[in-house]
Amino acid sequence: MSYESVRIKNEGGIISITLDRPPLNVLTITMMEELIQAFKWAQQEAGQLILLDAAGKAFSAGVDVADHTADKVESMIDVFDRLFMTMFETEKPIVCAVNGAALGGGCELPIFCDIVVASEKAKFGQPEIAVGVFPPIACYMLPKLLSWPRAMELLLSGEVIGASKAEQIGLANVVLPAENFAEGVKNYLEKFLDKSPVVLAMTKKAALSGLNKGFAEGIKEIDHIYLKELMITEDAKEGLASFMEKRKPVWQGK
Repeated sequence: MSYESVRIKNEGGIISITLDRPPLNVLTITMMEELIQAFKWAQQEAGQLILLDAAGKAFSAGVDVADHTADKVESMIDVFDRLFMTMFETEKPIVCAVNGAALGGGCELPIFCDIVVASEKAKFGQPEIAVGVFPPIACYMLPKLLSWPRAMELLLSGEVIGASKAEQIGLANVVLPAENFAEGVKNYLEKFLDKSPVVLAMTKKAALSGLNKGFAEGIKEIDHIYLKELMITEDAKEGLASFMEKRKPVWQGK
């Protein structure tokens, strides 16, 4: 599939999806449809993880206001929800690299990812409240990621915060220098690239399966994944064998 607003690449274990509608990467209905297809493509590619990043001076200024009109809003919400459902169903870990402003729907993308790498000039915010609406995905995600007071402060004030505060409250894993940010992201991701892609995906699945469940129910589901899915993989066998034999594992990705 050819894309107008998205670039894709698979290199060195990193499957990249790049927002490419500079300078602000405003999310249109068409662009979100492209992102859905890009994530479906990425799930089928060989590699350890998916990197979501952006070209231009902003990561994304959010969903196009023109798509909030009465004649388009239902279609916009439909594709918006389908985008996040596709991300939710993506088994590979998703890392988001934010270099610039991530606002509104453009902030909901990183907070829905598994890991967030921010540059010093990154900004995060859900300013929807100022124009009389609220951010659906952020209303779901922020109370899970942050304390209730922190989440409600961001949702109810529309405050835009910088990278250092995002890291402090847990919205970003790490803040890297803006200069040579792409290279910094690549170096940061090195610690994941020597791991088995199938085990990375199963670890994510296990973590999600126990989320928001009581211990007895959660650990039962996690143990099922461990015994019935993980332990029959070639990479689990190889990882244990290589440890016993004191050698570096050779992953097969299956």
